[in-house]
Amino acid sequence: MASRLWVPVVSGPLARYAAGYGSWLAARGYSCWAVSRRLWQLDLLSRWLEREGLSPGELTAERVGAFLAVRRVAGDSSWLSARSVALPLGYLRELGVVPAAATPAVVEDSLERILADYRRYLVDERGLTELPVARYEAAARLFLTGRVSADGSGVERLGGADVSLFLAVECPKRSVWTARRLTTGLRSLLRYLYLTGATPNPLVWAVPAVADLRDRSLPRGLEAGVVKRLLDSCDRRRTVGRRDYAVLLLLSRLGLRAGEVAAITLGDIDWRAGELLIHNGKGRRDQRLPLPADVGAAIVSYLRRRPPIEDRALFLRVIAPAGGISRRGVSAIVGTACKRAGVPVVGSHALRHTAASEMLKAGASLQEIGEVLGHQDPRTTARYAKVDRKTLRALARPWPEGGAA
Repeated sequence: MASRLWVPVVSGPLARYAAGYGSWLAARGYSCWAVSRRLWQLDLLSRWLEREGLSPGELTAERVGAFLAVRRVAGDSSWLSARSVALPLGYLRELGVVPAAATPAVVEDSLERILADYRRYLVDERGLTELPVARYEAAARLFLTGRVSADGSGVERLGGADVSLFLAVECPKRSVWTARRLTTGLRSLLRYLYLTGATPNPLVWAVPAVADLRDRSLPRGLEAGVVKRLLDSCDRRRTVGRRDYAVLLLLSRLGLRAGEVAAITLGDIDWRAGELLIHNGKGRRDQRLPLPADVGAAIVSYLRRRPPIEDRALFLRVIAPAGGISRRGVSAIVGTACKRAGVPVVGSHALRHTAASEMLKAGASLQEIGEVLGHQDPRTTARYAKVDRKTLRALARPWPEGGAA
């Protein structure tokens, strides 16, 4: 006979909210056991309010601290931190039962105003998404810190010497790749400052180019056998295994970026047309790609086990609270699969290179590969021409016999 799950009875002033709280937790992917534990915590909080003669509306941050202090004195070993009561307080605040959390005062200084306006420019005018905006803003903050005073002065006095000194200090700390990313962000900021009239002269000329080493090495894809080991490492008897298998197939077969996989929603799949809508993270350029049969089958297999929650993201986290996975989550799936398969850990972009290399070997043109990968610059796709070594070997002419050394 199966054991029954213990569900605590909540008493006190919070008892009327217990049923709704349990449903709220379940809708966010919490297991029955976790819901039971959280209801027990709500009961503890409710009983304490009753003993103190307090109503839910009097549950301020100070009184929450007093509740936790009482539990520590009593020798309890769980639910002792302020973070541990974030869930019940979050639910009660949504209902308007307890006071809203105090918002820390934001210091509105000139630097923050400049960065906020720059952020809006990147989003509204340039159409950039979250990741590039965060990178550009980080570069801007690094450069402007110490160069902008509290009253806003200092920007108009920026010159080429400031740019050179900044790069001379920061670039030696970085790899070629991160130095290039820093200079790209700095150029964007300097263009923005000149465009808005904050600086009287264009200073982009003061940012030197970092040596582009991309054409000196081959894009690093994975061998077909390694990709198969990654896919085989997914335990498709479990929901998480089916999810990871579908994610790895999208990366290795369509060459998607991690952020593009994370951005796929349930409405982006056109099952009748056999197409997948991809939200390109660079410039909001959406594109439709054909959905291969094996990728579609893997997605269907996952959807049969996908938790029935309101979130429209295709791929969900497996740890509550339920919701769509992030770009970092997609990269973590690749890293975990590498460890399971016993191969060197690579990033998700290695599977993107793999997809491009396989398309090239199958006879696809560079233009077709660029369209699938969403490249704007044909030179980016041209790098993969060097990957097909067998074809290049056939084009290489033999060294003339008897020629001069």
